[in-house]
Amino acid sequence: MVLPAETEERVKRRALNVCQDHFRKVLDLTRKVPQMIDCFIKNDKGKARQLFNEISSREDEVDNARRLVSQELAEIGAILLSREDFLRFTNLTSEIADFCEGIAFRLLEIMEHDWNVPVGIKNDLLKLSEAVLETVVILRDTMMVLRYGSAKAMEKAKDVEAAERAVDELYRELEIKILDSKLDFPALILLRDVLQLLEDSADKAEDAADAARVLSFIM
Repeated sequence: MVLPAETEERVKRRALNVCQDHFRKVLDLTRKVPQMIDCFIKNDKGKARQLFNEISSREDEVDNARRLVSQELAEIGAILLSREDFLRFTNLTSEIADFCEGIAFRLLEIMEHDWNVPVGIKNDLLKLSEAVLETVVILRDTMMVLRYGSAKAMEKAKDVEAAERAVDELYRELEIKILDSKLDFPALILLRDVLQLLEDSADKAEDAADAARVLSFIM
């Protein structure tokens, strides 16, 4: 509940704190994706199942944290005119968590069905996932400097854009490699889905960086 004495500056800090807590959960979940792909490379089904269960559980935690953000913003009320900007950032980053769960599910299905995937493609997939993780890490850095003025946030947001472009390049190269391979059709479809979800994750990070830019002007 917002007390009468609370200033807009104070409620901005409250809103930023809950958004950052939510995003920490998103980042922790994103870190699990390269681990899942490492299991894919090693064909470690037991560890992959364990990781998938962890990812599913953490996705629930992200959803709960997103609801807490919405609740906090509702309690803050009209004193904070930028409520929608905080909510937009949170909703965009929540989608990254959804994509991570989708990636893990598809990889586990390929493993469970024993569909053969060339080691080169698996290794490239790991590189792509690491590039996506780097994009999300830089987005975290963008969020962390919001308190220190728009100039620092704008600089970090540009770094997110550069990281997303690096993801795009890896994505395009790997897409052609997958299409040119002689994979079983179900495996090919699932791998293309994984590829698309990885790229979508980086795209959402870039969109969230744009939202952070807007927040930087009102912090």
